[in-house]
Amino acid sequence: MEVIRRLCSFEGRRAGTDAERRAANYLVERLRQAGRRPEIEPTYVHPQYALVHAAHCLLGVAGSLVSLELPALGFALVLAAAASMYLDLNTRIYLIRRLFFRRASQNVLSRGQRPDAPARVILCAHYDAAQTGRVFEPRSVERAARLQARLPFPIGPFRLIFWSLASLLPILGARMAGVEVEWLSLIQIVPTLLLIVAVFLLVDIALSAVVPGANDNASGAATVLSLAGELDREPPEHLDVWMLLTGAEECLHEGMRSFVLRHRKELQRDSTYFLCVDTVGHGNVRFEAAAGWVVSFPMDRRLVELCEAIAEADRESANRFDARALRHGLAGDSIAPRVRRYATTTITCANELNFVPGYHTAADVPDRIDPEALERAHGFTLALVRQLDREVGRRGPVV
Repeated sequence: MEVIRRLCSFEGRRAGTDAERRAANYLVERLRQAGRRPEIEPTYVHPQYALVHAAHCLLGVAGSLVSLELPALGFALVLAAAASMYLDLNTRIYLIRRLFFRRASQNVLSRGQRPDAPARVILCAHYDAAQTGRVFEPRSVERAARLQARLPFPIGPFRLIFWSLASLLPILGARMAGVEVEWLSLIQIVPTLLLIVAVFLLVDIALSAVVPGANDNASGAATVLSLAGELDREPPEHLDVWMLLTGAEECLHEGMRSFVLRHRKELQRDSTYFLCVDTVGHGNVRFEAAAGWVVSFPMDRRLVELCEAIAEADRESANRFDARALRHGLAGDSIAPRVRRYATTTITCANELNFVPGYHTAADVPDRIDPEALERAHGFTLALVRQLDREVGRRGPVV
């Protein structure tokens, strides 16, 4: 709780701000006090993610309107917007994002003390804070969570936007082929209107204030620091334990993307495990089995199996964690290493509907944090590291 309150004292710690830099320096000092050797890795990021994707939507709307007179040009505009958005949300290649201004951000890295260990586990959490907006209004979030609970497949805000863009392509393709019927225009109106609504909601986010970010994600950063102390006192036998505190997660994982690209030559895919800790201040434990903004990427099979084994053993005893697998249409820092085929999962906490009250709102303050939820997330993640250590000892590095 001390760490959470201190991080929240850096008001407005959005990616690329002085508040984010001061928060990073504070985390460096905490790691030094714990006897670790931290380092700051600078990077450049594009913090205005909401305007980036508003531009994607505007390009799609323009393509839809232009297609009424010039179908080929309209198709090309929508295709460019959809391709740029898909690559952007999956942290692959930035196209339209590169047209926006950059700001300096930083990751805080503390390497392990056993580089000769057969495997490496990287405990990750981001420390920057998000902007709010009307789309995060608690009643809207709860309604979306209730709808998700009734559906057999994951949904998410960016999935709705991207697939609205993608659904325009066959319609405009039909126009290019010379199909001119009234029902085609009626169908085209629906995704076009959704894109227009998305523009207003995204611009609203870009103009909104930065939240305190106690749960998302000072809680995760504090938990990782706590785990660092625990694992340094009783180090795993077969794991080299790194601590990674990323900046710029709230502009869609640019800090983690930068880290993976910078270190990919030294991080072997068959012996490196990313365990992300995110938003663990409310509810019971959830472990990601699949996540993604546009399509679902399954998390590492073996890590998910280990999480399920811990959850099952816990249910047979005190059921302290009440842990369950989570498959959702959102994404956190786990997405950048996972799309590059690293073994990854995320430990988070949520209520029965798998959402957190106060998410990305001004109500995300330290006084709303549940210390028992922090303990559950800490205990589950520690158990996962211990189980992974035994697994590596028995079988060697696995994916």
